[in-house]
Amino acid sequence: MMFKHLFPAVLLVAASSAQAYDGTHCKAPGNCWEPKPGYPDKVADSKYDPKHDPNELNKQAESIKAMEERNRKRVENYAKTGKFVYKVEDIK
Repeated sequence: MMFKHLFPAVLLVAASSAQAYDGTHCKAPGNCWEPKPGYPDKVADSKYDPKHDPNELNKQAESIKAMEERNRKRVENYAKTGKFVYKVEDIK
């Protein structure tokens, strides 16, 4: 209860700090993003270019193909037996 008198002061500081930044130049209302100083106009071939490895990018596609194959086996087994088996290893 002794911090009860500090609550309005904390709210005042939080509200004033939220409005303190005024360094944006808005192209349109609500479109106020601008890069930090020194950030290049073109990211390709700069130090900010992530240069993604094609093998890393294909990991998700490969996992989706494997998931679809497992689901296909489950559906085929269900059509044959009328019983759903989750573990593909258990399907004979």
